[in-house]
Amino acid sequence: MNTFTRVILYTDTDGRARFREEALPLDQGTPAARLSAVLAASGLQLRESPVGFRSEFHCTGAPQWLFVLRGRMEIGLQDGTSRIFGPGEHFYSADTLPEGAVFDPSVHGHWSRQLGEEPLVTAFVKV
Repeated sequence: MNTFTRVILYTDTDGRARFREEALPLDQGTPAARLSAVLAASGLQLRESPVGFRSEFHCTGAPQWLFVLRGRMEIGLQDGTSRIFGPGEHFYSADTLPEGAVFDPSVHGHWSRQLGEEPLVTAFVKV
């Protein structure tokens, strides 16, 4: 069976953001056009971030897919690791603030930045 690898940015039990990957089965459709099950979505939001953009540490407000349409984006975690995403790449952003926690920028969330010489254009699919 074919699968689609979903990259997930999530909040671990210690409150810190981490990446993991999971396989989504492409078990529907036809051999020429394999499909996943329909995934829920409530809206689409587009963003353009200028050259030089960098955020502070923050959590995702609500889970959402992020697809890079143009440019390159780096996501950094509290442990010092980071991942770079380019056009056509994605991640599922679900690193929400743990219930009852007060945001602490030395523990929670991730930062993001635009890389290179062209603006970063992303599509957020809200779930």
